[in-house]
Amino acid sequence: MNLVVNGDAESGPGGTPEPVGSVTGWQVLQGAPALVAYSHGGGYPTDRDPGPARRGSRFFSGGNAPRTALLQDVALPADGPVGSAAVDAGGVRYSVTAWLGGYASQEDGARLSVEFRDGRGTPLALSVLGPVTAAERRRRTGLLERSDEAAVPPGSRTARVLLVCTRAGGTSNDGYADGITLTLTPGSAL
Repeated sequence: MNLVVNGDAESGPGGTPEPVGSVTGWQVLQGAPALVAYSHGGGYPTDRDPGPARRGSRFFSGGNAPRTALLQDVALPADGPVGSAAVDAGGVRYSVTAWLGGYASQEDGARLSVEFRDGRGTPLALSVLGPVTAAERRRRTGLLERSDEAAVPPGSRTARVLLVCTRAGGTSNDGYADGITLTLTPGSAL
């Protein structure tokens, strides 16, 4: 089960490159994100460009601000096979995945980080995905999959998910993201 709410940009207002004031499930920390439809065209990624095979109708964009940041604090399960006792015993693994990209040869990009924290909010571990460079995209508009997995640090009770889209050139912030997931699975104790 994906612990990230609206990691696919499908919920809430949007559909055009116009910035939105709020994003379902996320706190807008900085800038003005846009939830752009793959059908919009006009240089934005379409269903013909590199991206998730099973993409929905929209993706995250940085809008028109130089830097746009979205935050989501996720409570980890307290009970069950991936609950606190299993985490503290070193028996839970996480997997974080995101499709990240940008526009043509521009270096605008998106970075996703997941920071595991204890019950007091003290950071225990950090996983960072992206940004995907123009060279990695072969100077094409599109999104490429990035992922990481490891053991959830003992003592973890929350995960802070931060999506940052940064404009390097042009007038639009063409840092793009879609398919953001964070999942936990039972694993062997370390």
